[in-house]
Amino acid sequence: MNIQGLQKLSLLDFPGKVACTVFTGGCNLRCPFCHNAQLVLNPQAPPAITEQELLTFLRKRSGILEGVCISGGEPLLRADLEPLLREIRALGYAIKVDTNGCFPQQLAKLIDLDLVDYIAMDIKNSPQQYAATVGLADFDLKPVQESIDILQNGAVPFEFRTTVVRGLHDENSFHQLGQWLAGAPHYYLQQFVDSGNLLGETEGSFTPDEMANFLAIIRSYIPMAELRGIDI
Repeated sequence: MNIQGLQKLSLLDFPGKVACTVFTGGCNLRCPFCHNAQLVLNPQAPPAITEQELLTFLRKRSGILEGVCISGGEPLLRADLEPLLREIRALGYAIKVDTNGCFPQQLAKLIDLDLVDYIAMDIKNSPQQYAATVGLADFDLKPVQESIDILQNGAVPFEFRTTVVRGLHDENSFHQLGQWLAGAPHYYLQQFVDSGNLLGETEGSFTPDEMANFLAIIRSYIPMAELRGIDI
């Protein structure tokens, strides 16, 4: 496994768990607002840490850390993800996977194998605006819908989340998103933050009042929706 980053401690990435976050390289999407451009564009860059070094770290943190979050890039692109998750599971850790939902078969397999305890799926935009938001004119939404259905009909805790970017989202986006994801148990609107290492150009973030307005729209469809990364 080519591990391109390790955040050794996080109190935010894995709900309810003290965790570390592992970053894998490569992604099938080209979202202009992506804040991990290096992971997307250079998937074969030299690893920041070897798999064995990661496992050694996890053994030493047993009893301190409770979970491991696997992020990216897009982790489900990696053919060697499953063996790594088996190793992490054998050490007694809970596992969270972040995904863009484009690989439903891989997602279903990890769930069936009991190799994931929590899933965070990025919902980029309303179906009508998905292709423009992910930077791919010919994007096929069907796999994303399959992943949504797998999570909505499954038993593994999950969340949907949308990073809100000026120029890509508006009030209509959130009416359409709310109708699409109605019934979701957990849905978060995340404020876009410019990391300085973006994949493309954006018009920036929305104000707190604008984010609060979007939240109110979403809550008319998904009452448990919340904001993340901003206080109102």
